[in-house]
Amino acid sequence: MKLGVSLPLTDIGGDPGVIKGFAQSAEGLGYEYLAAADHVLGVNEESRPNWGNRNTSDDCFHDPFVLFGFLSACTERIGFSTQVLILPQRQAALVAKQAACLDVLSGGRFRFGIGIGWNEAEYISLNENFKNRGRRSVEQIEVMKALWSNQHATFDGKWHHLDDLGINPLPLSRSIPLWFGGHQDATLRRIAKYGDGWIMIAWSPGDEALLHFETLRNYVHKEGRNAEDVGIEVWVSASGTPDDWREEIDFWKKAGVSHVCLNNTFSRYQHTRIQGNTLEAHMEAMKLYRDSVSDLVK
Repeated sequence: MKLGVSLPLTDIGGDPGVIKGFAQSAEGLGYEYLAAADHVLGVNEESRPNWGNRNTSDDCFHDPFVLFGFLSACTERIGFSTQVLILPQRQAALVAKQAACLDVLSGGRFRFGIGIGWNEAEYISLNENFKNRGRRSVEQIEVMKALWSNQHATFDGKWHHLDDLGINPLPLSRSIPLWFGGHQDATLRRIAKYGDGWIMIAWSPGDEALLHFETLRNYVHKEGRNAEDVGIEVWVSASGTPDDWREEIDFWKKAGVSHVCLNNTFSRYQHTRIQGNTLEAHMEAMKLYRDSVSDLVK
C-alpha cells in the first residue's frame, strides 16, 4: 500500500518556496507521492450566490504539469499524481505531449489521474462541449495511448484525426499509468478497458465500497485482464484520532486498496477536512498521520 499526500494549495497558496518546502517535507517523511487537483478557471462566487461548496476563483490551482515539472527538480524520489486532470477540457494531443514531457523530466515518477469534471461554466469558457465529455474522453485516451506508444500514429475517429504524426519525447516506458476519477458505471467500464487504477472518493469504508470494488474487478476480468493489475486509491484525512485513522487504513488494506492519499482540505461526501488552514497546521497533520499509520502501509 502506497501512502501519498495532496498538496493543500487552496489553503497554503501558490508561493513556490512554500510548495517546495511542503513537497520536500513530504518526501522526507516517507510519503510516496504528491497529488494535485486541476481547475483552469474559477467562477466569481459573488455573481453565483447559490454556487455551493465548490471551487471558485478564490482557490489556487497551479497547472499540474507546470507544478510537477517544478517539483520534480526540487525532489528526488517522491512521485506525482493528478487527482484529477479534467481531460475533455483540453486537446488530447497536447495533453499527451505535456504528460510525456513530465514523465521524462521527472524520471518516470508521474501517474496520470484523469476525469471528466463537473463545472459546465469552465467547459463553456474553454470552448469545449460539456454534454459529450464522457464519450470524447474515451477517444482522447485512445489518441494519447497511440501517441505514447508509437513514434508516429495514425488515428481516424469522430473528434480526432492523426495522419502519421508523433510526439517527441516519448514516455520512458512508452506508456504512462492512467488512473480514473469518477463513480459512474461507465467510468468503471472505462477503467476496466483502458485504466491502471481507480481514484475512489465517494464511499466510506463499508459494504457499499466493497460492492463497487467487486464490480470493477468483474469488469476487469471481462476485459481479459487481471484484477491485480488495476489499482484502487482512496482519500483519507487527518481529522479524527489516530485510532480512527488506523482502523480506516486497516479496512482499506484488507479490501485490496493499493494507494491511500491524505487530503486534508476536501470536505465533500463523507470526508472532513482538518480544522487548521495554515502551512503549520498542514505540516503537523501530515507528520502526525504518517507517524500514526506507517506500520500499516508497509
